[in-house]
Amino acid sequence: MSDPTFFVHPQGICESKNVGPGTTIWAFAHVLKGARIGSQCNLNDHTFVENDVVLGDRVTVKCGVYLWDGMRIEDDVFIGPNATFTNDRFPRSKHYPEAFLITRICKGASIGANATILPGITIGESAMVGAGAVVTRDVPPRAIVVGNPARISGYSGTIKAEPVANPFTETKSTSEPFPLSPQGCSLWHLPHFRDMRGGLLAIEFVKNLPFQPKRTFFVSQVPSQQVRGEHAHKRCHQFLIAVQGSLHVLLDDGHSSVDVKLDSQTLGLYMPAGVFGVQYRFSADAVLAVFASEPYDPDDYLRSLEAFRAWKNQ
Repeated sequence: MSDPTFFVHPQGICESKNVGPGTTIWAFAHVLKGARIGSQCNLNDHTFVENDVVLGDRVTVKCGVYLWDGMRIEDDVFIGPNATFTNDRFPRSKHYPEAFLITRICKGASIGANATILPGITIGESAMVGAGAVVTRDVPPRAIVVGNPARISGYSGTIKAEPVANPFTETKSTSEPFPLSPQGCSLWHLPHFRDMRGGLLAIEFVKNLPFQPKRTFFVSQVPSQQVRGEHAHKRCHQFLIAVQGSLHVLLDDGHSSVDVKLDSQTLGLYMPAGVFGVQYRFSADAVLAVFASEPYDPDDYLRSLEAFRAWKNQ
């Protein structure tokens, strides 16, 4: 060790000079010359860091993790023991691609023990990859993914661990909207009639919706591992109804967030402008109807959490 501001165990090897202060590299870890490691990182026993690897600050790498060329790991990331990363989709012995795919683990994300991350994937900010998950596609910010292949089971940082249940029942039905924690969002009870001939959902736009719709569209046949939405609107208000099946909706106004389950035609979800929304965990038969207060305008969209936060901060 040439720099007294970071620590290398006597049985560890650190060939890189680009290591930040307060970082610790423990026994049987090996860091190659080209690697760049930030401050206050912790590389546990039996870890390996290749040349074209960048670690931010306060990154924890537990035992048995190998970081290959093309890894970009941002600040405050946790990588659990024996998590596996790859950088070549079609590896052959002694055959090397012109460039290795970049795998990015964004700020505050956590990778569970024994998870496998395929090459070229981005794990979004504050996302959580469950132990043993096999991640085959990008993970949205704050998403919690589990299984093989990994699928979204929820979102971190929501106010309630469980989705908001339908507050309206046959014995407790009201025309008053049920307010949700993200500012302005609410659940609405919709009139529904049933007899031996079947069910009837009737909506009078002025009476039953919080605005006069100018556009409507329907979302269906969404694979359960896919997400929809992932944007906010500057001006457009939306009203969502699961006319068939079920799905989950994440709402975030920049200060609070909540997970809502839509599983009844009698339940409508109002999303005002300035709320970031994500729809996920669609059932196989789910059909989502969306009523919008404005015609389609691409300039009205905020298509990432970063753009949404910047707009809110203005």
